[in-house]
Amino acid sequence: MCKKYKYHRYIFLTLIILLIGFVQVPAKDLTDIDEKTITIIKKKYGEGALSRLEAWQNLVHTDNSKTEMEKLDKVNKFFNDFPFVDDIEHWGKEDYWATPVEFLASRGGDCEDFSLAKYFTLKAMGVPEKKLYLTYVKALKLNQAHMVLTYYSKPSAEPLVLDNLNKKIQVASKRKDLLPVYTFNGDGLWLAKQRGKGKFVGGSQKLKRWNDLKSRMSTSL
Repeated sequence: MCKKYKYHRYIFLTLIILLIGFVQVPAKDLTDIDEKTITIIKKKYGEGALSRLEAWQNLVHTDNSKTEMEKLDKVNKFFNDFPFVDDIEHWGKEDYWATPVEFLASRGGDCEDFSLAKYFTLKAMGVPEKKLYLTYVKALKLNQAHMVLTYYSKPSAEPLVLDNLNKKIQVASKRKDLLPVYTFNGDGLWLAKQRGKGKFVGGSQKLKRWNDLKSRMSTSL
């Protein structure tokens, strides 16, 4: 599950994001973790954290997938093996976007963390950003806000959904339990149409959590 937001709160947050936009996260080798960061991670999370980060590095650097679909499948399975943990329990905050390193080191996260980790890992494995989108939806059966990663093989294609609730990658039309609200990546923000990307409504400006995430990723955490 994701956070237990009421739907009216979900729409309110959507409108805020439409007003303030977001910023790009520059491309970098996200698995390149310096010695200082490794020492901090080991002290805070233990030896197991280093093993998980090493497995992530191997996933990215030894990938020999012949198709993007193979990459999607590998990354989706890798991260979906981790447990869901609510932000309040995990970080002591109502809404916190973890970096991939934080997700792996702490062994889990909520729906945003799953989606962000998959997004940046696939980018590191060579999948173009223009094909990857973070999509906020309403999970109808749970009656709450939820985030998934969506992949477009081409702009006009029906997207594939990578999700921690349903671990099978499916086209959006088969996910009738999800109602799209908006979708975004480093290039822009779109009001989601049913099962598609929708109308472009904003460029790269300032989104607090996205900007905060970028800042923390620049220090490997």
